[in-house]
Amino acid sequence: MHVNDLYPVVQNVLGDKAGKVVLALGEITVECAPENYLHIMTTLRDHADLHFESLVDLCGVDYSTYKNEPWEGKRFAVVSQLVSVKNNQRIRVRVWATDDDFPVVDTVTDIYNSADWYEREAFDLFGIMFNNHPDLRRILTDYGFVGHPFRKDFPISGYVEMRYDEAEKRVIYQPVTIEPREITPRIVREENYGG
Repeated sequence: MHVNDLYPVVQNVLGDKAGKVVLALGEITVECAPENYLHIMTTLRDHADLHFESLVDLCGVDYSTYKNEPWEGKRFAVVSQLVSVKNNQRIRVRVWATDDDFPVVDTVTDIYNSADWYEREAFDLFGIMFNNHPDLRRILTDYGFVGHPFRKDFPISGYVEMRYDEAEKRVIYQPVTIEPREITPRIVREENYGG
């Protein structure tokens, strides 16, 4: 089935539950509200005409700025990439978290087992909570890490640094000692340049 043939099928099957179904650049994106997310994901997996049986990626996105412009709309989204091996098709699903201060969406680990670690990564790096996740804890940063480093308002140098203290014979954490600076490239020219 060609993507142009799949597009009306997806629109018809998902109906009003999908906030928006977009076909652009040869790819279909389904956008939905958090309350319809589980229904959408289950339907995409189980419907005989769709059969998106594999979740190959899930990530968090911080849209606080987009293309160097302030973003109008919700800040955080969870984006999933699904594959139908049977139909040789891909589809993207984007669900928006309703609260920018405490972003929450439902987990899809009961629908797609592979979502487990992906959701933990989105929680760790973006601070997106997943309702009913079986083991939602940090996966890439230390357990005592403060903040979510992929948020666009997280400082580039972070808040703390770690080092091995020879006197204490252990790793210690301390406030960042790197002073923020603006890097201006130095231009080196030969004496007779241009003359």
